[in-house]
Amino acid sequence: MSASVPPRTSLLPPGAPLSRRTALRATAAATVTGATAAAVAPAEAAGVAVPVPDTRTAPAGGGPAPEAARGLRVMSFNLRYASETGPHPWSERRPVMRRLLRRERPHLLGTQEGLHGQLRDLAEDLGPRYGCVGLGRLGGSHDEFAAVLYDTERLVPEEYDHFWLSGTPSLIGSATWGNTVVRMATWVRFTDRRTGSGFYALNTHLDHAHQYARERSAALVTERLRALDPALPRVVTGDFNVPAHRNPVYDAMLDHGSLADTWDAAAERGPQYATFHGYRPLVPGGDRIDWILASPSVRVSRADINTFSEQGRFPSDHLPVQALLEP
Repeated sequence: MSASVPPRTSLLPPGAPLSRRTALRATAAATVTGATAAAVAPAEAAGVAVPVPDTRTAPAGGGPAPEAARGLRVMSFNLRYASETGPHPWSERRPVMRRLLRRERPHLLGTQEGLHGQLRDLAEDLGPRYGCVGLGRLGGSHDEFAAVLYDTERLVPEEYDHFWLSGTPSLIGSATWGNTVVRMATWVRFTDRRTGSGFYALNTHLDHAHQYARERSAALVTERLRALDPALPRVVTGDFNVPAHRNPVYDAMLDHGSLADTWDAAAERGPQYATFHGYRPLVPGGDRIDWILASPSVRVSRADINTFSEQGRFPSDHLPVQALLEP
C-alpha cells in the first residue's frame, strides 16, 4: 500500500491554506535536513541550514548547463556505501561528493548504496531545500537505501511506497531468488511545481551476482510500474548491474517500449564512459550499468555521464548519470 506524505507546511506553495485535503497530500516523507535528523525513513527533523551556492559556471564532466534551468535535472548515482576502511574512505570522498552535487543541483536524485548516516551527510551538504524518501533495505534506518532525493522548490511528493525485489515484495528484508544481498525499490509520485503536472519516479538497485535474481527483479519492477496511474509518465533511476543493450534485463526494463533509455533518446549527449570504474582509470565507450529510463512521451534534451573528480579523487566507484528531461 502506498503512503500519502505527511504535512510539512514549509513545503507548501506560499500562502496555500492547510486544509485536511492539502495536509494529506503535502510534502515531506522522509525529509533529511541536516545533522540533527533522527532518521531518513519517514520522520520530521529540524536541521542545519547549509547554503548551497550556485557554482555551476560550467557543467561538471559534461553535466547539464545552468541555462537549461527549466528542464528537470535528473541524476542516478551509486554512492558507494560509507566506510572508513580501505583507500577511499567516505571522509575523503564526501567533500568531492558535496561539490559535485552542489554544482549540478539535480531536481531528482536516485541514490544506491547510501547508508543512513551517509544520507544525513548528503542532506546537510545539500541544505534544507532538499527532501528524501527512503527506507533501509532491512527496515528502518538499517543497511543500504534506494533513496529518492528531490528539490522541494521544484517537486512536491504526493505519495510513495517501497517494495523488496523478491517473491514476497511486501516483506521487509526479503530475498527469495538466490541473491544473498537484499534488494529493494522506492517509488514516489511527484507534482512538478513549474508545470503542475505529475509523474512517478522509481529508484532501484539490482543484484550484482545473480542473473536470475536480476531478471525476476526487472519483471517485478515492470509489473509495479504497470500498476501505477497510466496517465502519468515514469522516470526510473538505478544501478542495474548489467550493460545496456547487452542483457535481457535491459530489454525487460524497457518493457516493449513502455520505457526508453534516456541516453539513446537524448537530443544531445556527452562522451560515454563505463559507469562503474572501481577507482581505476576511466574507460571511454565502456559499459553503462547505471541508467535513467523514462516514458517515451518524456522529451530528453541532454544526457551525460559525469566524470567530476578533484585531484584524482572520485566521490564514488561509480560515475553519476544525468538527464535533462521535459516530462
